[in-house]
Amino acid sequence: MSLSGPALLSATGAGLSLAMAGAWLLQRRTGQSGWIDATWSFSVGAFGAILALAPLDHAGPSARQIFVAVTALIASLRLGAHIARRSVTAPEDPRYAALARQWGPAFPRRLFWFLQIQAACAFVLVTTIFLAARNPALFGGVLDWVGALLLAVAVLGEAWADGALARFRAEPANRGGVCDIGPWAWSRHPNYFFEWLSWLGYALLAINLSGAWPQGWLALSGPLLMYWLLAHASGVPPLEEHMLASRGDAYRRYQARVGAFFPWPFTKSKEPIEETSK
Repeated sequence: MSLSGPALLSATGAGLSLAMAGAWLLQRRTGQSGWIDATWSFSVGAFGAILALAPLDHAGPSARQIFVAVTALIASLRLGAHIARRSVTAPEDPRYAALARQWGPAFPRRLFWFLQIQAACAFVLVTTIFLAARNPALFGGVLDWVGALLLAVAVLGEAWADGALARFRAEPANRGGVCDIGPWAWSRHPNYFFEWLSWLGYALLAINLSGAWPQGWLALSGPLLMYWLLAHASGVPPLEEHMLASRGDAYRRYQARVGAFFPWPFTKSKEPIEETSK
């Protein structure tokens, strides 16, 4: 049974909206907003894989479709599982805690609609996956290999960043300090950078330089949106505000020598960044 592209995309939009409504209910029951981000990650991977593999014609899935679906699932499961594990024991996410303080009694209502905006952003991203999977070019061109390399670097880089941060936090001597080991010595938010890099990889997989798939250029909306969200909206700004409030001068010194988003291996100085005041 074949499906139409518009019908499939419409159903995906509705499914993402319902998934984020479920994330809202989970947050209200548990009081832990980390489940929101875990649900979002799982949903993007699941719906992305469905869009990649759904039968829009009578042919079986191509190598490109399978590759895109598998990488989408691997990335989303790794990130979602990491966030879910953290949500079991970690305190409330400082970004959502700040929204709760800002919105006051209106927090539950406003959070619901905020998560529907997240569903809309997720729709843009899964559409990027769809466009990457449906590129009619034979899989194996230069852009395909570059895109695949970026996806591999992104998944491994995120795991590296998360692992380095976990090891830093596990050391009692680092309590109240600022992580600057591994990729955190090159970027203040390497996990965000690697997440953005994965969407750039999908965009390259979607682009067809022969002109046979002009809609593939629309996939650039994925990395553009993700960069804006992570670097200028819901990612870096609120987290930096929280870190400044909790780490003070130690974090200011870290800001002075390490860039916010794009990794750069040459730091501006080698001053120690331990917290010296409470």
